[in-house]
Amino acid sequence: MRLLSPSVSWTVVGVGAVVTLVGWLMRPSPLSYGIVGFGLAHVVLGLLDLYRTGQGDSR
Repeated sequence: MRLLSPSVSWTVVGVGAVVTLVGWLMRPSPLSYGIVGFGLAHVVLGLLDLYRTGQGDSR
């Protein structure tokens, strides 16, 4: 399996941050909380992918 470059993981983190911000600005709509959760999930998954591919190691 070919590992993706770290720029893909950082892109997922960045898109997640933007989606989280958009959802946060839409408050107090009930839909906004789902959008915030969706964005935060992308941030977490992007960081986990960065760690999984070994790109976060300082070796």
